[in-house]
Amino acid sequence: MAPGEAELRLRERLGRLRNLPLLGGTRLSAEVERLEKQLARLEAEPTDDEIWRSVELSRHPERPYTLDYVERLLEDWVELHGDRGRADDPAIVTGLGRFDGRTLALVGHQKGRDIKERTKRNFGMPYPEGYRKAIRVMELADRHGFPLLSLVDTPGAYPGVAAEQHGQGGAIARSQAAMARLGVPTVACIIGEGGSGGAIALALSDRVLMQENAIYSVITPEGCAAILWRDAGEAQKAAAAFKPDAVHCLELGVIDVVVPEPEGGAQTDWNGSATLLGESIGEALEELEGVPGDELRRRRRARFRSIGVYA
Repeated sequence: MAPGEAELRLRERLGRLRNLPLLGGTRLSAEVERLEKQLARLEAEPTDDEIWRSVELSRHPERPYTLDYVERLLEDWVELHGDRGRADDPAIVTGLGRFDGRTLALVGHQKGRDIKERTKRNFGMPYPEGYRKAIRVMELADRHGFPLLSLVDTPGAYPGVAAEQHGQGGAIARSQAAMARLGVPTVACIIGEGGSGGAIALALSDRVLMQENAIYSVITPEGCAAILWRDAGEAQKAAAAFKPDAVHCLELGVIDVVVPEPEGGAQTDWNGSATLLGESIGEALEELEGVPGDELRRRRRARFRSIGVYA
């Protein structure tokens, strides 16, 4: 998508909505307000320091993780374990629950709060078994007609020897292919770090949301700095160059919505952050409700094939 195209699309949509009669019971006024906020974010260009602040907040050890949002957003949560082939990878959690009265399936990365849990969950970096577990739940959602919600928060897929021996690259590719084929509404949200293929494996969705202080990129700032300047200490310089923050991801068309966070970041108020995230998820699911499966697949594939095309 060409730079500035996201802003033009938002302005065009705002113009169309403003010309519609606001009938009683519709959500048009709320949609107009939401689009105006998105446009304001695009017009307020973040500074290099603000971009690095997003990097720091996305990694904050007190930031809410997937299971923290599950506890606050879903009722009747049942976690599902195992890939039905090799193992259960704790770096990815999957399950079923009720959101706002409707049953949905959830897949998400899970980090840990202390050393013991971080080690158990491999710091949120999945093995292939984790992605195979996610695929199993995606297929379950498709079979029963449940919407799929993905919560993304990972530095990246685990790059160790064992993961490669188990087929890491193929597992990531198959996860993306499975999401592209789903005939149910899919919504993904970047809630912390959205690192490389490990993130996109769970984010090939109809609507991609991103929290205000999350990051989404093909490489970590440290990894980029190590490649370009042979010095991971230049991470802040690298982040300023490739801009992994939410505003720039919105401008590039990589995401659809920036989800606001409480003052100071999501870590300051878990309940408030969950409320804001829940509102955005609910709006996204309402937009997709009633769209036939074939049309969802067509739009999804067209959308992701267009990313990176520059005219």
